[in-house]
Amino acid sequence: MLRVIAACGNGMGSSQIIKMKIEKVFKKLNIDVKIEHTSIGIAKNQAPSYDVVFCSESFISTFDSAAARGTIIVPLKNLLSEQEIEEKIVKYIVNKEA
Repeated sequence: MLRVIAACGNGMGSSQIIKMKIEKVFKKLNIDVKIEHTSIGIAKNQAPSYDVVFCSESFISTFDSAAARGTIIVPLKNLLSEQEIEEKIVKYIVNKEA
């Protein structure tokens, strides 16, 4: 089971929406995940203990140290696009595991 965190600026609305969208896509792709959501500040500290972090493209550099430790950082241009989320899951997770 993948441990996933969805992060946004304040950890409230956007991260909850991202969480719901990525849950839907992971379910569609039949990938078992446990997803949390939080603010960028908290996620930065917690990221190394997760397998994957989803965040806005503008926050990607926040997670450089987690990425260096092996956490997959998935940058999103449109946080509401299930199509983009699916494309990124396939690119960063499915194809990476293949």
